[in-house]
Amino acid sequence: MQDKMMDAFSTQTRQMFEPMRKVNSLMLNNMEKMTQYQLEAMKRYSQMGTERIRSATEIDDAESLRDFGTKQAEMMNELSQQMQEDARVMGEMSLQFKSEMEKLFSEAGQKMSEQAASATKSEQPAKATSQSSRKS
Repeated sequence: MQDKMMDAFSTQTRQMFEPMRKVNSLMLNNMEKMTQYQLEAMKRYSQMGTERIRSATEIDDAESLRDFGTKQAEMMNELSQQMQEDARVMGEMSLQFKSEMEKLFSEAGQKMSEQAASATKSEQPAKATSQSSRKS
């Protein structure tokens, strides 16, 4: 009998913590993806900056200064486009995370409703038998 009670308690505990485990796992996975993407973006931006600094050190006359200025404008345009793309990707990641969280909470809510309904159904016959024994 104690084994059955411990097994039931263990099963109920697992069921209770399963949604939290899923949420934590989802949050951790999202954090890893976002961090990895941000690190890659930072690497791209720092490489762009380093390239521009190298180009600046190679200026030795008016013509190379003019070329540097032209390339600087091109690089700023490229940087602007890259930042817009990074913002778009991060936004998509956020929307995907939101969608997954909503799905997870919906599933957890549905499971809780089903468990509550089954618990209510199992209690109703017990009440009926206890009331009928009182009337006798």
